[in-house]
Amino acid sequence: MKKSILFCFAVISFYFLSAQEHSHVGAQPIHFPDIVGYKTLKTDLHMHTVFSDGNVWPTIRVQEALRENLDAISLTEHLEYQPHAADIPHPDRNRAHEIALEEAKEHDLLIVQGSEITRSEPVGHNNAVFITDANKVLKDKPEQSFSEAKKQGAFVFWNHPAWHRQSPTGNPILTDFQKKRIKNDELHGIEVINTTDYSKESLAIALEQNLTIMGTSDIHGLIDWDYTEKGNHRPITLVFAKEKSLAGLKEALFAGRTVAVYNSLLVGKPEYLNPLIKASIKINSARYEKDTQVLIIEIENTSSSDLLLENAMPFSFYSKSPIFTIAAGKKETLQVKTLTELKKITLQLTALGAYTAPDLHPVIAWDISVEK
Repeated sequence: MKKSILFCFAVISFYFLSAQEHSHVGAQPIHFPDIVGYKTLKTDLHMHTVFSDGNVWPTIRVQEALRENLDAISLTEHLEYQPHAADIPHPDRNRAHEIALEEAKEHDLLIVQGSEITRSEPVGHNNAVFITDANKVLKDKPEQSFSEAKKQGAFVFWNHPAWHRQSPTGNPILTDFQKKRIKNDELHGIEVINTTDYSKESLAIALEQNLTIMGTSDIHGLIDWDYTEKGNHRPITLVFAKEKSLAGLKEALFAGRTVAVYNSLLVGKPEYLNPLIKASIKINSARYEKDTQVLIIEIENTSSSDLLLENAMPFSFYSKSPIFTIAAGKKETLQVKTLTELKKITLQLTALGAYTAPDLHPVIAWDISVEK
């Protein structure tokens, strides 16, 4: 009897402790390191629910983001396109945001109020985030919608400009409409990654027009079905903010401190992409193999992206291809033939899965002291 009571107590204690330790982080939580001077915020600022043309309730978007360890999301429902209106009539275009805000109130997840301005070409689709009232952004003329978004202090970015339904060639077309919006400070960013598509032409526009580089899932169904079950992470925008807050996120977006990420693809300006990759690779040790001039360097990838790298040093590798992949969260050993024993070495690797401009890969350097 006494043993039975003790066993029951142990079982109850186990379940109580398990409940206390419960986490929303799922099988594929997303992790990226901070860079010097900034916190790295993992964001998805383009998604939909049944309040426009999505397939899920707003609470699901919050729960998915918590499972994936995101820091901020925005439900950017189409203002003009409401295919579920017969089943879910909602004259208040703020409703999806309000439901998500309520769901997230006890969690450390930032909910950014946003909407999608949806028009035919040349306007296209554009997300206005950090708005205060979506109803007022819904106007007869698109110019009026952009003007109202600016009045509300919104950060506006151009959605999937390379989408074949907007541009039959699959390349973005920068028209006089976009140029005027940029000139009027009414367009601030551009998606270079949307769902599974990366557009180097959109990256070229971002750099030419000084637009913030964005990556988004544009999710309509379930993240699990569209991404996770296929072994993928959703596309996200890493935002380098001075603090984790709505104000900090907004300031960083306007300042253009971002990197767009989809699995092993990273796209951003060198001043942010290079330190991100450098921080993602941890140097665990560096020592010479006994009685040789072969330096053994153990590196570790602390990010959620597999990193495709190429040796960019004047020294070659021993027993290893100069091009290699270090998987997310894994370690790799490099054997460097230095020809003579060195006290210090600069490890230089070209990040082949990263772009700072169309067809341009960054070279990242780590200064390493050799162990005795």
